[in-house]
Amino acid sequence: MAKTNIACAQIDCLLGQPRTNLNKIVSLIRAAADRDAKLVMFPECALTGYAYESLEEAIPFAEAVNGPSSDAIAEACRETNAYAIAGFIEADRNNYYNAAMLVGPDGVVGNYRKTHLPFIGIDRFLTPGDRAYEVFDLPFGKVGMNICYDISFPEPARALKLMGAELIALITNWPTAAWRSPEFVANTRALENHLFYAATDRVGTERGWNFIGRSKVVDCNGDTLAEAGEKDEELFVVAIDFQEANNNRIVNVPGSYEVDRLNDRRPELYEVITRSQRSSEPLARVHSAD
Repeated sequence: MAKTNIACAQIDCLLGQPRTNLNKIVSLIRAAADRDAKLVMFPECALTGYAYESLEEAIPFAEAVNGPSSDAIAEACRETNAYAIAGFIEADRNNYYNAAMLVGPDGVVGNYRKTHLPFIGIDRFLTPGDRAYEVFDLPFGKVGMNICYDISFPEPARALKLMGAELIALITNWPTAAWRSPEFVANTRALENHLFYAATDRVGTERGWNFIGRSKVVDCNGDTLAEAGEKDEELFVVAIDFQEANNNRIVNVPGSYEVDRLNDRRPELYEVITRSQRSSEPLARVHSAD
C-alpha cells in the first residue's frame, strides 16, 4: 500500500516572539516538503512560547485561528502542497485557549482546543477546550489532534479512534517530570487504539522550565518508528501507511490467536467513565470482603 511522509519538527521556541517563531515554522515547512512530507507538526505553543506568568502577559501574543500566523503558514503550505499543525494561544472574543491550528494549501482546515489543562505555565490562566473531538479527513488520511496533557487521559484518543482517526497528532511541551509520556504513554495510546501516534515536543529552556524533546512517531502496534533526542532541534520524516490503522482485526495465529481492539470492547460496562466526579452517586459499586 502507498505510504505518506509525515514530519515532526522538534524546535526551541522563544517566549513572546511570535514573528521569530513563525519564520522558523515557515522555513521548516519548506524543508520538510523538500523531503516529500505531506504533514508537518510543530510543538504546543510553538508560535508564542508557554511559560507566561499571567494571562495579561500572554494576551498581546494571542490571535484568532484565522489570523496573520495562519495566513503565513497557509502561504507556505500552498507553495509546498503540504499541511501543517502548529500550537498557539487562540483568542476568541473574551476567551483564550491553548490551541492547535491545522492549515493546508487552501488555508485553515480546522483547529483544536486543549481539553485538559494542568496547573502549569499559561494553562493556569486559559479556558479549557469546549468543543467535541473532531477528525479531519485530509487527502492522505484521517487525522485527530490532541495537546500535551491530553495524552494522560485515555478517553480523547479512544474517542478519536472511534470517529475514524488513523493518526493522532499530539503537539506538546513536555517538561522533565513528564518523561513517562514519551517513554510509555505515547506507545500505549497507539497500541490500545490501533492507530498511528505522532508526538511533537519542543526543546530548550524557558523561565527555568526544561523541555525534554523525544518527539516520536509510533505505529499501530505500539512500536516506535522514529524518536528524536532530548536536547537538540530536529526535523525527522517518517513514512506511514494510514490504511494500516483500519485493519483492526489482528491475526497472529489464524483461528487461535486473533484480537480486534474495536469489536472486543464492552461499552455496555463503561458507563462509569462518562459520569462526572461531581455526581452525588458513587462511581462504582464497592463490595466488602467481609
